[in-house]
Amino acid sequence: MKNKCINVQDAAGYFRDGMTIMVGGFMGVGTPPRLIEALLESGVRDLTIIANDTAFVDTGIGLLVVNDRVKKVIASHIGTNPETGRRMISGEMEVELIPQGTLIERIRCGGAGLGGFLTPTGVGTVVEEGKQKITLDGTEYLLELPLRADLALVQAHTADRAGNLVYQLSARNFNPVIALAADIVIAEPHVLTDVGSIAPDHIMTPGAVVDYIVNPQEA
Repeated sequence: MKNKCINVQDAAGYFRDGMTIMVGGFMGVGTPPRLIEALLESGVRDLTIIANDTAFVDTGIGLLVVNDRVKKVIASHIGTNPETGRRMISGEMEVELIPQGTLIERIRCGGAGLGGFLTPTGVGTVVEEGKQKITLDGTEYLLELPLRADLALVQAHTADRAGNLVYQLSARNFNPVIALAADIVIAEPHVLTDVGSIAPDHIMTPGAVVDYIVNPQEA
């Protein structure tokens, strides 16, 4: 079985200007810190970031925003990071705000190979601008299209060398879903263990969808 372990420098080789990256986390909890640091140090720019939020100015995705690496953010809220709001208002950065349930379902559709889904959320609000509306049995729905990314950066609590992942408590959040919706998936675990040491029923993201694991014991 393939050993998917790499170091952070190897992971940086998959970063490039202009790519679309999904990042796990809720206000920085569940966001892989070493991978974000590597992304910053790589110098790549003009990124499109898909995530629940942009954390804080000094935490997680917020560091990418503050250091002018992000061209566009697709998220459910930005209220915890005033720099994201400032850049949106000034026109320095594009921000697409999506209701949280709609955002995660669009990502799930991207991972499942679906063409989209219908939801009443946002009908009659600014959310519906530019979107197709469909009426079924007298109810109006918005057609929401799937989201995918070039790269997903995932944080897990435990991984084995084949890429099977286990998350811990609220740090799980978006991570299992974004792991299904990107061309390349890189996971950063707190603990690395041998294949077979994780009970099959405890695996939350199967190694089949994870391309690389950043070894927590290597620089």
